[in-house]
Amino acid sequence: MENNIKITYPDSEKVYLPGQIYPELRVAMRRVRLTPTVTVENGEQVVQPNAPVYLYDTSGPYSDPEVEIDLTRGLPKLRAPWIAQRQGTQMYCAKHGIITPEMEYVAIRENMNCRELGIDTHITPEFVRSEVAAGRAVIPSNRNHPESEPMIIGTNFLVKINTNIGNSHQNSSIAEEVEKCVWSCKWGGDTLMDLSTGEHIHETREWILRNCPVPVGTVPMYQAYEKVNGKAEDLTWEIFRDTLIEQCEQGVDYFTIHCGIRLQNIHLADNRLTGMVSRGGSIISKWCSVHQQESFLYEHFDDICDICARYDVALSLGDGLRPGSTYDANDAAQFAELDTMGELVERAWAKDVQAFIEGPGHVPMHKIRENMDRQIEKCHGAPFYTLGPIVTDIAPGYDHITSAIGAAMIGWYGTAMLCYVTPKEHLALPDKEDVRNGVIAYKAAAHAADIAKGHPGATVRDNAISKARYDFRWKDQFNLALDPERALEYYKTSNEVGGKYCTMCGPHFCAMRISHSIKEACDLDVKVKR
Repeated sequence: MENNIKITYPDSEKVYLPGQIYPELRVAMRRVRLTPTVTVENGEQVVQPNAPVYLYDTSGPYSDPEVEIDLTRGLPKLRAPWIAQRQGTQMYCAKHGIITPEMEYVAIRENMNCRELGIDTHITPEFVRSEVAAGRAVIPSNRNHPESEPMIIGTNFLVKINTNIGNSHQNSSIAEEVEKCVWSCKWGGDTLMDLSTGEHIHETREWILRNCPVPVGTVPMYQAYEKVNGKAEDLTWEIFRDTLIEQCEQGVDYFTIHCGIRLQNIHLADNRLTGMVSRGGSIISKWCSVHQQESFLYEHFDDICDICARYDVALSLGDGLRPGSTYDANDAAQFAELDTMGELVERAWAKDVQAFIEGPGHVPMHKIRENMDRQIEKCHGAPFYTLGPIVTDIAPGYDHITSAIGAAMIGWYGTAMLCYVTPKEHLALPDKEDVRNGVIAYKAAAHAADIAKGHPGATVRDNAISKARYDFRWKDQFNLALDPERALEYYKTSNEVGGKYCTMCGPHFCAMRISHSIKEACDLDVKVKR
């Protein structure tokens, strides 16, 4: 494994903004330097500078030239001093009127430099506190993962995306998963789920946690299932509890736990086209069926909350009965589980445990809105976290696209976080390039939703890249793109670097050149008439 990883962005610099409540805060973001606009007026060249653009940055210290990263040592423990001085969970503090350093950090991070640009924003540290207190937002922040930079998941904030990685019995190594982790953060992943099911689960997770600047989630059932050699009927609450504590001690920030599956509802999936497609959901369902008992996850939910509260771990209430095909979307099984999760989220809040709700899955476009509306109603405004949804089942190899369509829609309707899908969904374990394609597809979907929702400052980047395009400032177009390297790579395949026009239109058919000439003629005509 390569011990040192450094990430660079073209014409960008890592900058840090201070807090006001906590002046010692250094809130990381990325500032992109733009080239000036050059025009000709009355035969003379006029140079107009363009202000830099501040971007939300998830790369952590990997893109800071002042920080030396050694994977064997892990990242700096940014939050350690805050954690040492705090009692209780983020939700406990929020309910008691306390604005934590994490809350001010995410307020500054969400706004970037809105104030300097004169953009009104509702996202203040107090607003963050009130949303966490009400359960409408979550700041995943295990006390044992001080390396993570604070972020927030909630409808009234930027739409976030999660990246799934993890080894399997058939493929991958610790080195490959750590590499995926680091590059996922570079490309824009806001959280990371380690879904390892192969060998060395504990060791893989340890390497990821110590080197991950974003919150890390897991499905503890996977490791518990490995402990009983893949025999669901041999699982016990004690085995699951010990696994939960083990992962809390390591620093996992949120757990997907399929507590909403009830013995009485499992049969509702019998007549489905694709049955159950959730690994965790199918495992606990089999346990219930074999023993003809209520799920120990449901029966011990209060115990699970007590463990999570001790470490300030958030709960992602898993959708074990999500539809695995558009045919099964919005059926009785799916919605019965959602209704149960509405009960459980209130029980979590009563114990000051932050919680959010997982959603589908495969859902055709005309059924997406119903999912969001029902989740808001039944789950009392808790953040929604959805896989896609995938809107058609006929595109294996392109499901990062079919799912990004649904993700953009449900993000617009109010979903707080989108779980990415890679081109290899349904086909194979994703590699680094698949992670890249999945993350960028979902960053585009999330950003489109932010614009539609009217998030403060969401259009700043779009307007800057559009102006650069009209000014033929190619370099700025690349640097403002979601994936600068890919944009430049495609451009260079058929264009002369430094040339003004691309090979799509050339100079004669370039609409923007013609548009410039029309404007110049109009300006000249106005001057003559004066």
